[in-house]
Amino acid sequence: MNEKLKEYTERLEALGKELGLDYYPVDFQLVPPAFMMEVAVYGLPVRMPHWSFGVRYIYQLVQHRMGASKIFEVVYPGNPGRAYLADTNTVEENTLVVAHVLGHADFSKNNLLFRRGQEEIGYHIVEQAAAHAGQISNAITEHGQERVEAVLDAALGLEQHIDIHKGLRRPRYPEWEEVPSGEVEDEFQARYGKLLEEVPASEPRPSRRRAAIPPHPEHDLLWFIAQYAPELEDWERDIFLMVREESFYFYPVFACQIMNEGWASYWHARLLREADFLPPDLYVQSAKTHSDVVRPYAGEQQVALSINPYHLGFSLWEEIVKNQGLEAARSIMEQDDDFSFIRNHLTEQMARDLDLFDFSARRDGRIIVDEFDIDAIREAVLLHKFNFGAPRVAVTDLRNDGTLELRHFSEIDGRGLDLSSARKVLEYIHRVWRRPVQVETIDANGEKEIIREGFGPREVSASR
Repeated sequence: MNEKLKEYTERLEALGKELGLDYYPVDFQLVPPAFMMEVAVYGLPVRMPHWSFGVRYIYQLVQHRMGASKIFEVVYPGNPGRAYLADTNTVEENTLVVAHVLGHADFSKNNLLFRRGQEEIGYHIVEQAAAHAGQISNAITEHGQERVEAVLDAALGLEQHIDIHKGLRRPRYPEWEEVPSGEVEDEFQARYGKLLEEVPASEPRPSRRRAAIPPHPEHDLLWFIAQYAPELEDWERDIFLMVREESFYFYPVFACQIMNEGWASYWHARLLREADFLPPDLYVQSAKTHSDVVRPYAGEQQVALSINPYHLGFSLWEEIVKNQGLEAARSIMEQDDDFSFIRNHLTEQMARDLDLFDFSARRDGRIIVDEFDIDAIREAVLLHKFNFGAPRVAVTDLRNDGTLELRHFSEIDGRGLDLSSARKVLEYIHRVWRRPVQVETIDANGEKEIIREGFGPREVSASR
């Protein structure tokens, strides 16, 4: 940092703590834009090597060069936290970014979902991710690029399919279960029992049996494959568990995006407003940058068909602080995620003031604005956040021959699968499962369809 920005940073930190911000120390670093782009795409400064990150990088680069996005900062929660600022930002922009980061740091330390995640994973995700990358590099040296990439294809293809409610460290299923007294397991057992009606009393009925795998639909696909894939080697299992650990880190970031960005925007606006040590021209330029960040529309458009989380979150927090006070706002910040935040605090009047609306996209390209319904608007805002943004898929059965059965619970998430992508992911899973794999879903007509991999030439069947 140059001396002026370093001075502003120290004084903003002191002001933030005076106003009630509570956060772990933050390590600020100025870095080149190319590095900013890389860490934004990879999600972490050093991460496991895989071709999919290159695809994301090209997409982000195109968006940036077309003026559709600008990366001001990238923040990583932890103790200490880390914040990367572009060295091409102006001092005015980076002053605002520093204030914004302090809001993020306060949020990540005190929000319960973030705090639970950091307690499970640890407070040094950057170092842990670098260690993961080193392990995978060693695996490439030992087992070859092609084999390692096949495992990463499957693991990263399932990176959203975790179950945060079961926790990061969970044991395998019990191998045995108690047999309830008097229970007849099935028709065959009933008939068999009649043949043995005169079995001597000295031969008691078994009190336990092999437990079913899984005992219930299992939504944590990364965990299940790591634990139960029949021929997975230890190094392959480790890759699945590494991807899963990083997914647990990213989940709170995804599930609290509107709250988190809004909270950081509220605090950067307030800190700059109350920082009487900032020169007037710097404050004006920072305020202009703030306006660009929290504007509801893209460019010169007057209507947007997507939500700017900075704008929505900032508007909601301002309204909450205004009507309920800062202490109540902090309590909400600590306890909520985006689901409860939007459902509890996006009121009908706020939605009207923000010009929010629900719409339907027709096949001919027309956009039809639906009648104003606040519940529909709330759910439309949250639609893409359910289940970490992924279809609701679970393991439903593991057959005796090792066949893995999956089911897409379309009645829960209300969405169909992209069948082309589903076939590709199923192919990836089959490579590591090394037994037949199938997933039950629905087609465009709402009819049951089963996609298979590893069964033979006919891989798709439909029930009419």
